[in-house]
Amino acid sequence: MSNIEYSFLISSLAGLSTLFGSFLIFCRKTSSKVLAGSLSFAAGVMITVSLTDLIPSSYGLLSQTFFPVFAILLLATFFVVGMLFSMLVDKYLPEDKGKSGLYRVGIFSMIAIILHNIPEGIATFMASNVDRTLGLSLALAISFHNIPEGISISVPIYYATKSKKKALFYTFLSGISEPFGALLAFLFLSPFMNDIVMGCLFAIIAGIMMHISLYELLPTSKSYRVRNVTLVCLLIGSLFMIVSHFLF
Repeated sequence: MSNIEYSFLISSLAGLSTLFGSFLIFCRKTSSKVLAGSLSFAAGVMITVSLTDLIPSSYGLLSQTFFPVFAILLLATFFVVGMLFSMLVDKYLPEDKGKSGLYRVGIFSMIAIILHNIPEGIATFMASNVDRTLGLSLALAISFHNIPEGISISVPIYYATKSKKKALFYTFLSGISEPFGALLAFLFLSPFMNDIVMGCLFAIIAGIMMHISLYELLPTSKSYRVRNVTLVCLLIGSLFMIVSHFLF
């Protein structure tokens, strides 16, 4: 197997691991507590990914080229750009009447995770093409992170539509964006990807994820009025991601 074939393979497996997060929709017993907990867990994951992964990575990349103060200003600017983009999508996304906003939450999560997965696919492809061991380690870490991200898409979509097929389909779309990122890297982006572009991109994605977590996932979870479940699952989601950073 050539390096290019290997790189596409592990990028695809890492992305499709998102589907494992859909297994929750096959549980027989469902309740408002399960839904509220799933949404707040996903919020904890996204907030922690933004604070401990995307923002530090963005600063690290930008500081390779710019002075620290300017790197921070650039990071903050593109973080705000990400939040504003997410707000615009929120404004123009059709209303979700009669479904407690769950369909919107699922679509929002899917958009954020697609935008997150594309640069991950690029990074996995490029790393694997240079060093197979490095690429495999990166793919394992991404796979571990993608599972709870799948929950944030499949659970609200399923509860809103009562369709397992739709929940799986939207989760699959987010997962397939990772090998799509690898394909983009192979065909077009390799010559243009640099520390500045990746740093700005990570900052934008962090802004999008923070907006979705604070203005969509958590408010929807709180609307089910099981505050303790919301808080505990938020903390569990955050701890899950922190522990995963130590494992990988």
